[in-house]
Amino acid sequence: MLQPQRQLSSVERKRREQVWSILSAALAAVDPAQAVRQNVSLKGDVLWVGQRSYDLSACERIFVVGGGKAGSPMVVAIEEILGERITAGLVNVKHGYLPPEAAGVRRVEIVEAGHPTPDEAGRRGAERMVEMLQQTPGGLTEKDLVLCLISGGGSALMTLPQPTISLAEIQALTEALLRCGATINEINAVRKHISRIKGGQLARLAHPAQVVSLILSDVVGNPLDVIASGPTVPDTTTFAQAYGVLEKYDLLDKVPTSVVEHLAAGVAGKIAETPKEGDAVFATVYNLIVGSNEIAARAALNRAQELGFNTQLLSTYVEGEAREVAKVLAAVAKEMAKSGQPLPRPACLVVGGETTVTVTGEGKGGRNQEMALAAALALEGWEEVMVVTLATDGTDGPTDAAGAVATGETVAWAKELGLDPEEYLANNDSYHFFEALGELIVTGPTNTNVNDLAFVFAF
Repeated sequence: MLQPQRQLSSVERKRREQVWSILSAALAAVDPAQAVRQNVSLKGDVLWVGQRSYDLSACERIFVVGGGKAGSPMVVAIEEILGERITAGLVNVKHGYLPPEAAGVRRVEIVEAGHPTPDEAGRRGAERMVEMLQQTPGGLTEKDLVLCLISGGGSALMTLPQPTISLAEIQALTEALLRCGATINEINAVRKHISRIKGGQLARLAHPAQVVSLILSDVVGNPLDVIASGPTVPDTTTFAQAYGVLEKYDLLDKVPTSVVEHLAAGVAGKIAETPKEGDAVFATVYNLIVGSNEIAARAALNRAQELGFNTQLLSTYVEGEAREVAKVLAAVAKEMAKSGQPLPRPACLVVGGETTVTVTGEGKGGRNQEMALAAALALEGWEEVMVVTLATDGTDGPTDAAGAVATGETVAWAKELGLDPEEYLANNDSYHFFEALGELIVTGPTNTNVNDLAFVFAF
């Protein structure tokens, strides 16, 4: 329930209840365990994955590997389906992302690791995945099956750098990339080219085994090579593009020398490229998206319709600086309130995607909270409007909040409490701003991750 630290009228309370119901429907629709169960089934000795079938009577061993914030419930579901048929497995998940049902997991080890900054637990977990696949007696063959459970956060959680690059250097690089305003596509282009398993390299390690990747997408447009840096997908980026990201954001002299030297060696052709489309290693690989931002968005719209709202999905491809996107969302809210366009009131318009924040301040927050704060400033003085932002994984940036609620009254209310919204925005301190108002959205770990959603209401 959304309960701000101020007295709400009965009308306002009802609206908050409706908003919470809509958000809850979005999250329920992308429950990772349910997504796996809907796409994977075992009938006798035949394993069905999507529209493909695998004869397990001819399969000698089944291994489960992977990483991401949704890993735990995905493991639970895959163990329910395959049980003792699983030979061994290891999946890295974010610290704190172990639901109670994970206690019953027996065949697949779940390792808690760091995100968004990778840690030693994640590095060692990824290393043990590789050891599992490489050190099996006789090596992997075409009679083996490797199931990869991939979800958002997998890039950080499956960190296994090249031998010349240390974990501390990866951590420093990650911090620099997260603060510079680079898109997730750009960040992952760099990650893939300093890793031993990203950018299709896990598929290369598993070859010639059959490889099935079940993917919960957290990237705009669901590009397979970007989600968790595409460990089982042909890489569409190059060393030159990865090096170019560091150039674009003026990071060449701000990130560890070992990273720059490795990428430069790749550009010069001294290091082999990541595997590309047409590489033989992908002939036995099947990548299937089982959950996405669009699925969550449409579930939210269905619930909103049930509650009597006029609804529209504007886009699931929203990107850009969070505070700039916020101005557009606020403008849409104003238009709906004033003219009934593009939707008449009561209206619920949903957008999905992933914005970025160029951090210049010293405050605490995340892209969704920053977007809500910027929207609150743009909505100042408008009645009957609201912008709600939500990170579907339950953690927006390095905080325990998933997002925040902004209305036309937010700024006035803050000023009554002696808070200056513009100062908080300038300091990238949206978390403490909304915390003071009680307008943070706190879901706790949702154990899913399909990117971000924003909801624009005109009541």
